[in-house]
Amino acid sequence: MSGINCLKAVFWDYPELVNDEYLKKILEEGNDEIRDWILTRFMEHGRVVDTLRFFSLKIISERISRLRLTPYTKKKWLRILEVYGKDY
Repeated sequence: MSGINCLKAVFWDYPELVNDEYLKKILEEGNDEIRDWILTRFMEHGRVVDTLRFFSLKIISERISRLRLTPYTKKKWLRILEVYGKDY
């Protein structure tokens, strides 16, 4: 991605999480509470393409109702799921 780490927009205050491999390890080994926190950060602060690198639309669809999202973010992701979610 031409040297730009897009994870910095999501985890500006958690520099250890801007490493792809470390983040994947946390997602694999963490519990649902940690995964939901990371997903929320992506949905609130990241780009859609970056969120979808780590979370499928199916996972987002299953978890969106329990995440603490701003109304704008929830509306945006519900629309994304409505348009693209039928393909998962």
